[in-house]
Amino acid sequence: MTDPTLPPGLVADGPATARRAFVTLVSNAAYLPGAKALLRSLRLTGTSADLAVMHRGLDADALARLSALGARLIRADLLPTSDAFDQAHARDALHARAAFLKGGKPDFHTPLDNFIKLRLWQLDYDACVFIDADAIVLRPVDKLFDFPEFCAAPNVYDGLDGFGRMNSGVFTARPDPATFAAMMARLDRPGAFWRRTDQTFLQEYFPDWQGLSIHHNLLQYVWTHMPQLWDWTQIRILHFQYEKPWQDHPKADSLRPLIDLWRQIAAGGPVPDLNALPGPPA
Repeated sequence: MTDPTLPPGLVADGPATARRAFVTLVSNAAYLPGAKALLRSLRLTGTSADLAVMHRGLDADALARLSALGARLIRADLLPTSDAFDQAHARDALHARAAFLKGGKPDFHTPLDNFIKLRLWQLDYDACVFIDADAIVLRPVDKLFDFPEFCAAPNVYDGLDGFGRMNSGVFTARPDPATFAAMMARLDRPGAFWRRTDQTFLQEYFPDWQGLSIHHNLLQYVWTHMPQLWDWTQIRILHFQYEKPWQDHPKADSLRPLIDLWRQIAAGGPVPDLNALPGPPA
């Protein structure tokens, strides 16, 4: 059964069951481990909000795994952007023009897919909180539904200059087709190039974005690069930007406590007593 109420470009497997939703995006099967862990972590908080997964490129088995975790599945097409826009934001073209120098993006990173996040403004909810599929929720965050549009945490992970930039791994939104139409009009302008895809665009579209605390989107590199900011008693959402905890990668040993925490939740275990966890090594 599908829900016919959504606009073209979106097809849901059923109607919304709440007026609020945590939303994530799974644009290829490589993100499936992350999405499953995120859904499990959200369920552990006791939220009554819908858990919505916008997706593309997933087979029936992958969708069944997400559905078994209580997700509302919403197939989402790429945005109807121009050929020039698509070529500029293809993986090889974007990485050549705006290389990621501070961390390693996995081979399955597909920059053009990131813009599908904007379809959140087409959804049939009153309020949404978007969370990237490479994050886990460690404490309840339903209060974010009462925050205004547009709130996001700063992009802090290797220096204080990050407080002036936002990270789009967690943000608050109020779906509205008029907002989506205005976004599309601005997104695909002649010569448009959004260096960090949706993140750069959203920061320009919402220049007066309101800052969440870093603990609502704590980036994993804070553990190694800015340990003085790490406080287990405050962390609500832990975000594994760059390298993913289900990958084998060169930085895994230095991030091992965070990876082990992710794996415990991904395997169906409880969130441990966070206040008792040791902090980063001195």
